[in-house]
Formats: sequence, structure tokens, C-alpha cells
Amino acid sequence: MKKSLLVLAAALLAAGAAQADTLKKIKETGKVVMGVRESSSPLSFTVGSGKYVGYHVELCERIIGDIGKQLGINPTIEYTPVTSQNRIPLVQNGTVDIECGSTTNNEARQQQVAFALTTYVTEVRMAVNKKSGIKSIADLKGKTVVTTTGTTSVQHLRKHRRAEGVQFKEIFGKDHADSFLTLESGRADAFVMDDNLLAGNIANAKNPADFEIVGEVLSVEPIAIMIRKDDPAFKKAVDDSIRAAMQSGELAKLYDKWFMQPIPPKNVSVNLPMGATLKELIANPNDKPMEAYAAK
Repeated sequence: MKKSLLVLAAALLAAGAAQADTLKKIKETGKVVMGVRESSSPLSFTVGSGKYVGYHVELCERIIGDIGKQLGINPTIEYTPVTSQNRIPLVQNGTVDIECGSTTNNEARQQQVAFALTTYVTEVRMAVNKKSGIKSIADLKGKTVVTTTGTTSVQHLRKHRRAEGVQFKEIFGKDHADSFLTLESGRADAFVMDDNLLAGNIANAKNPADFEIVGEVLSVEPIAIMIRKDDPAFKKAVDDSIRAAMQSGELAKLYDKWFMQPIPPKNVSVNLPMGATLKELIANPNDKPMEAYAAK
């Protein structure tokens, strides 16, 4: 009995230790570590010299400002680049306080991290060179498809009913810029990824008019800001800030700025109007995973 009580006490102690307190950490250090992406335009990307911009970057800067007011401080922001492979571990181990990139909220990831209210909804499709003649999944037979390491895009392609019997070669880029360069240089015939990331990379291509987004929608995915699990106070602070931005119209203005207006580095517009699903989410915010959308 005594041994059982000791085991229980140890378990409770471990559970308590696992409880994150990001607000306390921010208050004590006066700093927030923001995870950012280098080539996830227009959500999160670099324009050089250690400067990061984008829809989610600017939204997170506003969130951190709101949290600073709540804590009575003006926290500094440390921008830390993350990749598709390391973003979850860096949030889990506390290296990154808030990840402001292009991460899909799904059930598997919810076992490891938490997600704020959904602030973007993407459709997974494919970018191709217009001269390729590729218009659908069936056209990928015998072709080379690139996607980015650590993402789920090609998994969706393989699971799509129209991909049955379609054999293609799969290669990986280390990040989205590398994947697009693989397509741009002709080493791949198609780049499968979120439509916003495809559009952002096309806008920044040497010859944007050479490329187009085609094919069936492989998946509808909610994209959200990622934070540590078991930190309800921090999640509430982040969600409250997002909800306020939705209600005031500020989120819609941010969307227009980054998706419909010319953006750096080439001052070209991504030109992706807000879809009906995101408009509904702004009216009725939630943090449901991808699987809830597939069930519709």
C-alpha cells in the first residue's frame, strides 16, 4: 500500500511538473520566443537580415502585445526559425513559446501540443509548370512529385481515391523554398502542398507566370498557431486576443494585407481571397482538428 501511495505521489508530482506556465515565464524573463518559418509565405517567412514577416507573424506580434498589456510589461520578441521537422519538439521542450508558422491542427498533433483558434484554412493541391500539361492526379503517373520533409501532403495524395493505381516518384525538399526550387529547376513535375504556400512561392518565383496551382483538393486543413499542451492560462490569453481580432475586423484586415495586397520581397500579390470556411470560422471561432472537417 505504501509503495502504491509513493508511486501515485510521484505520478502526481510529475503531472504537476509537466504543467506549463508560459505567462509566468514571460513575466519573469520579459521575453517571448516566437517560432517562425523561413519560407512559408505569406504566413511566415524571412525577408533577410533576421527579419520575419507574414500573416501569422504579424498576428502573433499583436497577440504578444495583448499578453504584455495583461501582464503589465512590454516583452521583447525573440524570433527563432523552425522547420517542419523540429517545430513540435521545440514547442514541447519549451525552446519556443508560440509557433507562428503554417502548422496543420490534427488529432495526432493534439496529443503532443495545443492549438489556438483556427486562423487559416488551406486546401492541399499541387503546383506545376504550365507547360507540363499536368491538370489532375491521374496526370502524375510516372512523374516525380516533391513535397517538404515533415509535412503530410503526399500522404493525402496517396490516400486520395483518384490516386489508386497512379505510380509516381516521391522526393523531399528540406523546406518549402527548397521544394519549390526542385519544381522550378525541373527536377520535379509537381509540388504538393498547402495552396497558400504554393501561391506564396509562385509569387516569389523568377517567372511567376510559368506556374499554376492545379488538381483535385486533397485535403482541407485548419492552420493554427501552436503552443504547449497543459497550459490553459496561456491558451486562453492567445485565444482571447485572436477572438478580439476576429470581432473587431482586424483579422480580416490582416488577411487582406498578406493575401490580397503586394507583399515582400517582390511586391507581388498572392491573390487568394478569403474562403467561405475561414469566414465561417471568424464568425464562429473554434480549434477543431482537421479530422472534423473531413467528417463534414
